[in-house]
Order: sequence, then structure tokens, then C-alpha cells
Amino acid sequence: MLRERTHLGESRAALRAMREDVENLDIRDVTANWVNAAVLQRQMDERIKALADLSHTPLFFGRLDYLHAPGADKAEGAEGERFYIGRRHVHDAEGDPMVIDWRAPVSQPFYRASKKDPMDVGLRRRFGYTGGDLTAYEDEHLSDPSETAATSKLLQQEIERPRVGPMRDIVATIQPEQDEIVRGGLSGSVCVQGGPGTGKTAVGLHRVAYLLYAHRERLARTGTLVIGPNKSFLHYIEQVLPALGELEVKQATVDDLVAHVEVRGTDTSTAAVIKGDARMAEVLRRAVRSHVTPPGEPVVVVRGSRRWRVPAYELEEIVRELLDRDIRYGAAREALPQRIAHAVLVQMERAGEAPDDRVQDAVARDSAVKAAVKAIWPPVDPARLVLRLLADADFLAVHAEGVLDADEQKEILWAKPARSVKAAKWSPADTVLIDEATDLVQRSHSLGHVVLDEAQDLSPMQYRAVGRRCTTGSATVLGDLAQGTTPWATRSWGEALAHLGKEEAVVEELTAGFRVPTDVITYASRLLPHIAPGLTPVASVRENPGFFELRAIATDPEVIDSCRELLRQEGSVGLIAADARVPALAEALATAGLGYLGPGEETTQDTRLTLVPASLAKGLEYDYVVLDEPRAVVDGEPDERTGLRRLYVALTRAVSGLIVTHAAPLPPQLS
Repeated sequence: MLRERTHLGESRAALRAMREDVENLDIRDVTANWVNAAVLQRQMDERIKALADLSHTPLFFGRLDYLHAPGADKAEGAEGERFYIGRRHVHDAEGDPMVIDWRAPVSQPFYRASKKDPMDVGLRRRFGYTGGDLTAYEDEHLSDPSETAATSKLLQQEIERPRVGPMRDIVATIQPEQDEIVRGGLSGSVCVQGGPGTGKTAVGLHRVAYLLYAHRERLARTGTLVIGPNKSFLHYIEQVLPALGELEVKQATVDDLVAHVEVRGTDTSTAAVIKGDARMAEVLRRAVRSHVTPPGEPVVVVRGSRRWRVPAYELEEIVRELLDRDIRYGAAREALPQRIAHAVLVQMERAGEAPDDRVQDAVARDSAVKAAVKAIWPPVDPARLVLRLLADADFLAVHAEGVLDADEQKEILWAKPARSVKAAKWSPADTVLIDEATDLVQRSHSLGHVVLDEAQDLSPMQYRAVGRRCTTGSATVLGDLAQGTTPWATRSWGEALAHLGKEEAVVEELTAGFRVPTDVITYASRLLPHIAPGLTPVASVRENPGFFELRAIATDPEVIDSCRELLRQEGSVGLIAADARVPALAEALATAGLGYLGPGEETTQDTRLTLVPASLAKGLEYDYVVLDEPRAVVDGEPDERTGLRRLYVALTRAVSGLIVTHAAPLPPQLS
């Protein structure tokens, strides 16, 4: 142990030296101007930030002792090397590695090696920490046939370790089946179906960190994005990224992506489902193209003493050819004046002139050509277009014919048509329609890689909005069909991936549960036949069954007493309740003098209780959970299946223990 602690101390000193080397760099004589100096200084600041020593986070968490030098011919008998595996690369003054980045190829056996396939590793050592102090280690002799494989106690302790403060990193607990997904190539898209506690979010975060490590230059140009269901969830996961070696990963919700107008309205669930249906894409496409008017007059261009006439039938051929190509409306509009100008140049050449590109550009800018383009292919404002579709019954009927029936059209029409884009009370579903129309006019910017978490709750139109952001890149889609809690929740991953434009994506299923205790996940899985028939239940691999209890109570103070009881344990506590019950429980907590936080806020040693509306519980986890009134959680949703799915989410937020309190009878599906 002394030797390992010494190496930890020396590694931290080496990291400080690496940081100081960057801080002491003098760039005054190596930059040509102030712009170069500013760019270089920014890069240095980012490097200094990346080299920060996270004192309460282990610098390394594992060690690999290779039987032979990696890459050497085993027949030569080259002596193996020892590598410490951690969050980032650290080297000494001579440049020799002291800690290897977990993403480097030489680190892969830490996650993948086994008795059956030791990958030339003689010994794998896991380290246990308290804060940033090394307190224990555990060895696996992979090349020793006499030693039987056993579950790592340190790994179990790391999974079950109470957490207070920011969400801790999970890099030390990644499993072989998860690591295989993490290290998949950049060019391929992957969809991960995983029940509660299977680590799908961990896979997504590790995957983006790995891809940025392996393809940094390419992704620096094309960009990466993590998309989550809400701001609380994004705040929750962003705290783990620095410990994975990445500081600059952009994050957003789907609503952020499509924020073209201010949202001030809501839809009925029926209207939202229709607006989110992929059929709306065809309605919008028709509406956009309807602005093109067949030319009825020729275009006459005057240059000097000559008049050049492009007849109406030739203009019509040009317009038809552009429509047949089905390119973006705006791109076709930009091409039209050049096509008309080209027709004029053909006439000039036939007349013996020799016009060049400058003449064509001049003709394209001619007032007569501009007037013709404006009349034939006028500009389209996406928000105004959607406004007209939702406010004008006749306009909607023309473009929805054969796509939406009369009842569906009536459902999405506004009762009170808005007079302008700014005056309209747009709903979240409306903004997705505007985004679709915007892309029909002008192509959306595509990123190199997008990670989409909690994907099961997206509508087909929302999938299209995300897919537009990675048309030339790849995607990692994460979700659980059983946790879909919107009326338009995904029915199958094949259907979802088709809307995303990633039909070729490989679907991987994670069924080993590492986070949720056995007794808790077994109880929650009673709901699966009712909410996701055919889905494989999560099988907990935890040796500790966890704490689970059902309590019939009569008053809110008794719910608060259950919270007090769990707060006597170490770690975080979540009080999850139906949204309508939150105000009453907040008042009861205040009366009891018990402080609490909102979802996504960091817990501290003084305040470890979080009051969570059931609608915001998805993706969050706590050491202990009190779940208030399951019946109220179910009744708080528009239909029973959605309510049961919401309940399934709430039941599976605990890592160590769960108390279910209820005055009303439990839903019969839990019997």
C-alpha cells in the first residue's frame, strides 16, 4: 500500500508540474500579432483548466501488469510493463507515463480482460478511495488458472458508495458490455436500450468522452452535443464530464434546439400527438412548395442596345426542374436567378457574343430577373407559414388533404387565430413544426456526433429535429421503452431510428442492473407486463439486496418521518411525489423544519434531501428514496399506461433503499 500511495503522491506532483509548465510559458516572442496571441492564450487557458487536479477525485483507479510489453512479440519474451489507469494522462519530467488515460488503447483490458480472455494481462488491480485518499486495493490474477473469478468487492462498494455533492464519475465501474459500446467507431450510430440502473447514461457520457479523445481534430471541426430531457438532468450530468477528461461538451434539450419563438402556450395531449406525428412533415413540405407560382410572363433583360427575352415556357421548364430536384426551398430560390441568367447567356452566345461568368452574375442581378424571381419563388418565413397553417382552416385543408383527416385538422387548429408571430401563443410542439419548416427552407447545420439521452419520450417530429443535427455525423441514442411517459412515447427503436434518419444504427440492450437494488427492481418489474410487454426485465447483479419497505400511512407528517429516518443514513435522500402533491409536502417539510433542495441542485452535508416532482424524476438517482402515494403518481397522467410508466420511473431512482408510503390503495398492477 505504501508503494501505491507513493506513486499517487508522485503522480499528483507530476500533474502540478505539467500545469506549472503551461502557466510559465512566455508567448510574447512566438506570436505574430495580437489575434494570434489571443487565440494561443485561450488554448493555454483551456490546457491549464484541463490539468487541474480534482483533489477529491482519485487520479488513478486501476493498475494493469502486462505479461509482455504491449506490441512486442511474445516469443521474444519481452518483460511486461505496469500501467496505472486514470482519468487523464500524466507524465514525469522525462516524459515517461505515470498515469494512462482510461481512453487509451493500452487501458482497454482494464474493462475487457477476463479469465477466459486475459488479453495478456497478468494482474488487474482496483483501488479503493475515501475522498482523494487511497485506502484499499484488490487484485485479480487473470493468468492464474487456480484462482476462481469472483465479484469485485471494491467495484460493489464503488457502485453502492453514498453520494453527497455533485454526481460522481462512474469511469471506474464501466463493465465489459458497456465498454464495447463506449469504444465503438465514430462512423457508426448505436441505440442503447437499458432499464433502470443499467448504466446507459454512463455509457453515453463515456462514449462522447472517448470519441473526443480518439477523434479530437475531426470533432473539433464538426462539433459534439449531448441532448437531455430537461435542464435539471443536464445540470446533473454535466458535473461528471470533467472527471472523464472533457471540459467542453455542449449540452441542450430538444426545446433548446428548436427555440425559434417564445413558448407561451400549451396543447391538449391529442393535439400534441398529431403535431408530433411524422405526417406533419409532408403537410409542411406541401405548404412550403405551394409558394412557387408558375411563370405567366417572359423575362426581358436589357443590356446596352440589346433586349434578351426568356419565354414563359422556358422559365416554366427551369422551375419544374428545380422542383423535381427537391432541394431546399431557399437553395432553389438562390439558384433560380442564375438559371435564368444562363438562359440569357445561351442566347448571347448564339448571337456571336462571348459572355463570361461576370456577365452571368450581372444578368442574375438585373432588376427584371429579380422581379421574376420574387413573383415565381417568393421568400418564405417558417414561423409565418406555421402560423397560417394553424390559423387558416382552408390553407390547412388544402395541404393536409389525404394526410390528416378532418377531425385531426380541427384538433390542431387554433380556436383564436393569432394576428402575428409575436402575438401567437406557441406551444412546444409548434416550435418543432417551425424547425421542420426552417429546414425545408434552409439546411440545418450538422454535427459530428450527437448523444441523445432519455430518447423514448420524443415524438417522431422531435426525432426528425435531432436527426437534422447529425445528418452527416453519427448518434448515440439512449433510452428505455418502459420509461416512456409522454402520450407520443416511442413504441419501438426501429421506428424511432427511422425518424432520426439512422436506420442502420445497431441496437444494444443492457439488462444487467448495477445501480438499483435487487428487491427494489424486482418490485418495480411487476409493472413491465402492463407498460412494455416483451421487454427483458433488469436483473440486478448487486449482492446487497438493498432496503425496501411498503408503509401504509395516514398523514403527511408520517411521510416526513420516513425522510428523517433515511437521513440518519449516509448519503442523499429523494422524496418523490406526484406533481400535485408537491406543495403539500413542501409545506409539511417547512413545518417540520427540514431543509430540502429542488431537482438538479447539488446536495451538501447539511442538506441531503431533495423534493422531486414525479415528472422530473427521470434520469436522477439518490441513495435512498421515499416514494409518496403511487396511486396519485398514476392518476396524475392523462392515461393509465403513461401513469404506470411514470410510477416505474419513480420506483427505480434508489441506489440503496426505498420506502413506499401510501394512504390510498396501491395500483393493482403492483399486486
